Amino acid sequence: MSKDLYVKNLPFDITEEEIRKFFSVAGKVSYIHMGKDPKSGEFRGFGYVKMASQAEAKEAILCLDGARIKDCNIVVKIAREQKPSGPGNRKTTKKSDSPNQRQKRRK
Repeated sequence: MSKDLYVKNLPFDITEEEIRKFFSVAGKVSYIHMGKDPKSGEFRGFGYVKMASQAEAKEAILCLDGARIKDCNIVVKIAREQKPSGPGNRKTTKKSDSPNQRQKRRK
């Protein structure tokens, strides 16, 4: 089990300090990342919380999944492992040629 948690349905006006305080009931919080819109920089209502140990992460899920913060019922679960992005990991999709493109190549 991972120590990294995915948290969604967070209130848009919550602060990182409030998240840290909320999750500290389950143990020591090592890291918090709040998901923000890349263009506007506004918080999007989700984030990642890393607990100090796997036991604390499990405790956080048991205690806080479904908990209510500022009129929002949050969802807490294990974060999926992220694959590093780079040239070797990108999925490329090749669109099939349209009939017009095939015809132009034949000429």
